[in-house]
Amino acid sequence: MSNINQIIEERPADIGNFLVGRLLPFRDRRTVGPFAFIDHMGPAALNDHQNIDVGPHPHIGLSTLTYLFEGNMMHRDSLGTEIEITPGQVNWMTAGKGIVHSERTPERLRHSDKFLHGLQIWVALPKHLEKMEPSFAHITEEELPEWQQDGVTIKLIAGEALGKKSPVPVYSPLYFLEIKSIDRQKVAIGSGLYGESGLYILDGSIESDGNTFLPKQLLVAKDSSICEFTMNPNTTVYIFGGEPFPEPRYIYWNFVATSPELIEEAKVRWQAQEFPKIEGEVGFVPLPEQNSNFNIKK
Repeated sequence: MSNINQIIEERPADIGNFLVGRLLPFRDRRTVGPFAFIDHMGPAALNDHQNIDVGPHPHIGLSTLTYLFEGNMMHRDSLGTEIEITPGQVNWMTAGKGIVHSERTPERLRHSDKFLHGLQIWVALPKHLEKMEPSFAHITEEELPEWQQDGVTIKLIAGEALGKKSPVPVYSPLYFLEIKSIDRQKVAIGSGLYGESGLYILDGSIESDGNTFLPKQLLVAKDSSICEFTMNPNTTVYIFGGEPFPEPRYIYWNFVATSPELIEEAKVRWQAQEFPKIEGEVGFVPLPEQNSNFNIKK
């Protein structure tokens, strides 16, 4: 019997001046473990007058994880952080009670042709930490655990799994793994996983129980402890998941919380511009007029 409980196709979503492929949330699957939101950015070729400009916008109740395959992005936030993220590095921003950040094409690249490809991820915080002080961590590619196992290359981007631990400062039991194959190879890593688990195919294809699955598909497992599949040559997949929270999560725009009241409070604060400011930034992304609030049910 197949261990695949659900297949989610990547759907296009407009985030302002850039089209992304949305994986989570999905109407029938709001979270996988603590992972509440995953966007696949690109791959996009931008010419000399096209740039990424996501202006100052707020977050509460989550950590954001930015991981680029190609391209560069400048991160600025209300903590005073200003750092360029490059492929293979991790930006981990924890919003807690409230943070504001912007994401833009670095100034040195704004008048040249460029490429952007990567993942934008939100990880919900445990209830007792959702109003913690905000923080930011930047982890270089060299700091991430990477090893060979069963004929494939595995990198642990965040969390703990397979006897390894990433330096990314997570706040609940979770994992985010990159697995790459050069040749056709069977992978059996279920004994090192836990909680809920999803597998996203970036390149190539995998086979499971006689079925072939292609890029831009997210496969959610019935049981993470029996995660087995065959990777075809030149395939890259990402496996993420962890222990789910006991209470539901609400999302409105960029806010994640355990109660509608916290969402409403954040909306009022943002409209009144009572969130902290980013030094050197002007303007801000306004609160959406439409009601995009929905309950993430377990």
